Amino acid sequence: MKIGVLAVQGAFREHLATLAAIGVEGVAVRLPADLDDVVGLILPGGESTTIRQLIERWGLREPILALARSGAPIFGTCAGMIILSTQIVGGEEPVLPLLHVVVERNAFGRQLDSFETQLAVPVLGDTPVHAIFIRAPIIEAVGPDVDVLARLEDGRIVAVREHNVIATSFHPELTVETRFHRLVATMAAEHANPAEGSGRRPHPTRRSRGES
Repeated sequence: MKIGVLAVQGAFREHLATLAAIGVEGVAVRLPADLDDVVGLILPGGESTTIRQLIERWGLREPILALARSGAPIFGTCAGMIILSTQIVGGEEPVLPLLHVVVERNAFGRQLDSFETQLAVPVLGDTPVHAIFIRAPIIEAVGPDVDVLARLEDGRIVAVREHNVIATSFHPELTVETRFHRLVATMAAEHANPAEGSGRRPHPTRRSRGES
């Protein structure tokens, strides 16, 4: 089983290292052909505008959308969350509108305002997740099919799931935390072997509705 990591910019090496740590083969994805054998994809943190431009330049948009619509898990962290959202505050055009949320870029301020905290993520068990926020986005609103996985103490949403698409405002790959990657790996195994899976339905083919 192979899980791809979009490797055009950002913290892709850390995601590949985390996959290796849990015994999953990671594939650096730079061109559409790199997606041929993967059963899941991770979109890393980085600079969302640059990632957007490189997705378009290398013709990755439609192949990634096709992968998601097949039911393969897609996991976005930080900038990856922005790339996956259907609505970006300020009117920026969505890139891969698979996650029906309204997201605000750089919601916590500049690099100097980065912080770490412990988050309760019940879907991952009772042990809190050590979360690192670096110029992170925040989710302002979610659509009816979106499950909220984690919030800050003030109630702001920082992790969500919609069918086979997961996104976090923070960077689990920058810590020893592996449970998000293990969840994605489990989903990928179920996608690759549906007879052994849970029967979770794939992400429906939808276009951005401009609402959440």
